[in-house]
Amino acid sequence: MNRDELEGKVDKAKGWVKDKAGEVSDNPELEAEGEKDRVEGGIKEKLGEARRKAGDAVEDIGDTIKGS
Repeated sequence: MNRDELEGKVDKAKGWVKDKAGEVSDNPELEAEGEKDRVEGGIKEKLGEARRKAGDAVEDIGDTIKGS
C-alpha cells in the first residue's frame, strides 16, 4: 500500500463519519461534505492502487530484462 492508497482510505473514513454525523444532526451540508470526501477518498485510493500496480509492472519488466 502506498501513500495515496492510505490517504484515500483515511479520507473515505473521515467522509463516512461526516456523512453519518450530518444524518444524525439533520445537517445536509455536513452530510454532503462527507459524501464528497468519501468519493474523493475513493478516487485517491484507486489512483494510488493504479500507481502501485504500474510500478510493480515496471519492476517486473526490469527483472525480466536482467534475467535475460
